[in-house]
Amino acid sequence: MAIKLSLKTLAVADLAVSKPSYKREDLSAGIIHVGIGNFHRAHQANYLHRLFETGHGHDWALVGAGVKHFDDAMRERLKPQDWLTTVVDLDPKGMSATVIGSMIDFVPIDPQSLIDAMTAPEIRIVSLTVTEGGYFVDANTGGFDAGHPEVISDLANQDSPKTVFGIIIAALMKRRESGNAPFTIMSCDNLPENGHVARNTVLGLAKGRNDDSHDWILKHVEFPNSMVDCITPAIGDRERAIVRDKFGIEDAAPVVCEPFHQWVLEDKFSNGRPALEKVGVQFVEDVAPYEFIKLRILNGGHATIAYPAGLLDIHYVHDAMRHPLVLGFLNKLEKDEIIPTVPEISNVSREAYFDKIVERFSNEAVGDTIPRLCFDGSNRQPKFILPMVEDRLKAGLSVDGLALESALWCRYCFGTSDAGTVIEPNDPNWERLTVQSKLAKDDPIKWLEMDDIYGSLSSNNIFAEAFSDALNSLWQNGTKATLESYIKGS
Repeated sequence: MAIKLSLKTLAVADLAVSKPSYKREDLSAGIIHVGIGNFHRAHQANYLHRLFETGHGHDWALVGAGVKHFDDAMRERLKPQDWLTTVVDLDPKGMSATVIGSMIDFVPIDPQSLIDAMTAPEIRIVSLTVTEGGYFVDANTGGFDAGHPEVISDLANQDSPKTVFGIIIAALMKRRESGNAPFTIMSCDNLPENGHVARNTVLGLAKGRNDDSHDWILKHVEFPNSMVDCITPAIGDRERAIVRDKFGIEDAAPVVCEPFHQWVLEDKFSNGRPALEKVGVQFVEDVAPYEFIKLRILNGGHATIAYPAGLLDIHYVHDAMRHPLVLGFLNKLEKDEIIPTVPEISNVSREAYFDKIVERFSNEAVGDTIPRLCFDGSNRQPKFILPMVEDRLKAGLSVDGLALESALWCRYCFGTSDAGTVIEPNDPNWERLTVQSKLAKDDPIKWLEMDDIYGSLSSNNIFAEAFSDALNSLWQNGTKATLESYIKGS
C-alpha cells in the first residue's frame, strides 16, 4: 500500500527510493524561486538536493514562491507533504526515484508576503521559471513591452506591485534602504539569453518608476545567463501510477524526467552562490555557445520530427524515432543544414551531441508526446528554425530541408493529418494559422506573408521557391512521398 508523502512517513517507510541523507533542520534559506513547476523541481531543485547530499551548501535551501493562481494550487499540493517532491528518472535501463528535500518553505501567494520574503538578508538569489510570456517581451521589437496592462498597473501602484518583476524591484529597494546587499536575479527559463531577457524586463520596468531604481539596479545587480536542459514530460495518470505502484508513494505533485541533465551558468553573482560545480553544473564566462548548440541541434531537432510525425498520426516521440522516414528526415536535415550552422565549441563534438539527442528522443520511458513538440510553433519557429534559414541564405547555401520543415509546419496547421484525423488547436494563434494554411494550399506564398513570423524571409525568392515546392509536394504527394524524395536527394 502506498504511503502519503511527508517527512514523518518518509522517515519510517521502507521504500525503494533514495531519501535525503541530510536533516531538514540543518537547512536554511538562501534562494527564493518563483514558479514551482515540474521543470524547476526536476532541474534546479534536484541539483541543490544533490549538493546538500554532499554535505555542502546547506544555507542555500529553496523557498518556493509565485504570483499566479496555479502557484497557489501547487503550494496547496506540496504543503501537506512538507514541500517534498518525488522525482522519477525515466531511464530505459531501469527507473529510479529520489525524494528531494531542497525546498523548505513556500511563501503565501500574496505580493506583500513575497516582497518581505525577498527582503530577508539571507536570500541571496531570486530565481525564476515564469515561462517566456512572463517577461513582457514586445513581439514586434523583441524589447520590453512598456505598454502591457500589467506593467502599466505596476507603475501606477509601485508600492503594491502585482507582477513578479515589480515585486523584485520593490524588494531590492527595501534591501537598499536597510543596507542589505542585493540578490542575484537568475532566470532558469528555457529561452535564449534568459539572463539578458530578465535584465531587460527588470530595467525596463524600473525605468518607468519615479525613483532611481533603474540606475541602482544597473550598477549593483547581476543577471547571469544560463542554459538549462532536461526533458520533463507533463504529469498524467501514467506518471502518477508509476510513482504510486512502482515506488509506493502517494505524491500530490510528482515529477518524472529523463536521466540527462545539463546546466551551464555564467559565473556572475551579486551576493555569492552555492558550489553547484560539485554536482555537475558548468560555470563559464559565456553561455552563448552552449545555448546555440542546444537551440539549433536539440530544439531544431524537436521541430524537425514534430510536424511530419503529427501528419503521420504518431503520438509519442519515441515512436516517431522508430519511423524510418521521420528518423531519416532528422538525420539528413541535421547533418546537411542544421549542424553546419553551429560553430565549434572547444571540447564539444557537435556530432556526438547530435548522437546523444537521438538517444534521448528515442527514450521510450520518457513518454514525451508529439503534440507537446508541435505546440506554439508561431513562437518556436522564429527562434529555432528561421535563424538557420537566414544564416544559410547569407552564406549562399541550400535551405531545401529547412524549407520543407517550415512547409510541414504550415501543412500541420491546416488542422488535419494526411489520414484526415482532426488536429486539435495547438498554438495560441491557431485560428490565424489555420486561415493562412488554407490560403496557402493554393498559394504557398500566403503563408510567408505572416511578416511577424517570417520577417524579410517572406520576400526572399530562394526560400520562397523552396518552401512553395515543398508545400505543393505535401499536398500533391503526401508526407510520406515528400519525405522519401527529400531523403533520397531527388
